[in-house]
Amino acid sequence: RLGGNYQTMIATQKQFRAIIWLVIFLIYLVLAALFESYYQPFIIMMSVPLALIGVVISLYATGKSVGMGVFVGLMMLGGIVVNNAILLIDHTNQLRKRNVRYIKALIMASRDRLRPILMTTITTLLGLLPMAISTQEGSNLWSPLAITVMGGLTSSTILTLLIVPASYVIFEDAMARIQGFLNRRRVKKKVIAQP
Repeated sequence: RLGGNYQTMIATQKQFRAIIWLVIFLIYLVLAALFESYYQPFIIMMSVPLALIGVVISLYATGKSVGMGVFVGLMMLGGIVVNNAILLIDHTNQLRKRNVRYIKALIMASRDRLRPILMTTITTLLGLLPMAISTQEGSNLWSPLAITVMGGLTSSTILTLLIVPASYVIFEDAMARIQGFLNRRRVKKKVIAQP
């Protein structure tokens, strides 16, 4: 039987998993209220799983194990990585209000927001670098946290610039088809209802 703090650590990790799911759900609710849409937050939330790719690669490359610091870093990533997608989708929506077609709006938004996205990502990565390479006392908690955030933010930034616009196109096409189907059904019902 394993002794010491092992049982407490396992129980705490289970609680952190539940908290991470709660954080993702709360982020979705905030985005749904902000964008006044139920499907656009899904597009934005696609950047969260993209961060996990970088987390796994960075932890494997540095040889860090999964612990409390990694779980705290994952909770932080849930709120940080959606910022890039919010910038893209919000600017795209603003352009569409000016009657720009959504594909052209996506291209313009990606071009216009590339520099701010890269600037915020690079400053965050440089700010976390001293924490990631620290060897002082307590670095066994803070170093994995910083490495988790840095790896997740890097992969999410790169992949968000590709996946989020593609997802936007897919969702918009699907919503247009659904709307067209519903409109055709309404017209058929009106035709049938008329004597």
